[in-house]
Amino acid sequence: MGKSSKRERASSINMDTDGDQSVVDARQLAPIAHPLADKKLTKKALKTVKKAAKHRHIKRGVKEVVKSLRKGEKGLVIMAGNISPVDVLSHIPVLCEDNQVPYVFVDSREELGGACATKRPTCCLMIVPGGKNGKGVAHEDYKETYDECFGVAKELDEKLVAAAAAGVITVA
Repeated sequence: MGKSSKRERASSINMDTDGDQSVVDARQLAPIAHPLADKKLTKKALKTVKKAAKHRHIKRGVKEVVKSLRKGEKGLVIMAGNISPVDVLSHIPVLCEDNQVPYVFVDSREELGGACATKRPTCCLMIVPGGKNGKGVAHEDYKETYDECFGVAKELDEKLVAAAAAGVITVA
């Protein structure tokens, strides 16, 4: 497992300059990766992450996201679906639902890390409008795409919770 295998893995996720990503195999996705964003939402979410990262309105990593959620900060949580082991990320959807923060899963942690301007793959991040100042207002660069992603993610979360309450989805 030398450098060549890491380079091969990094190049296996095809990321163009327009943001078109290749699809990750469904067998690589974690069983808890619901609601999973479709291609359109994934592209829009990664574009929003890229713009929010320029203004430093991103909390990156499990530790920072959990700390922000426990403090009561509001935003949008985006998690990677191809995480192994799943236990690293399994408590975050519960925290998000308790704090009424919408969350969504994207296919790849490599894409998520690339979008937030780091070389390392990232398993989860939180877009916090206003950043550390706590204004709660998204910068005009990404406000429109953030609002769209936030609305769609909130809709997906409500559908998931309603399905779980109706007994359609069994939560193990």
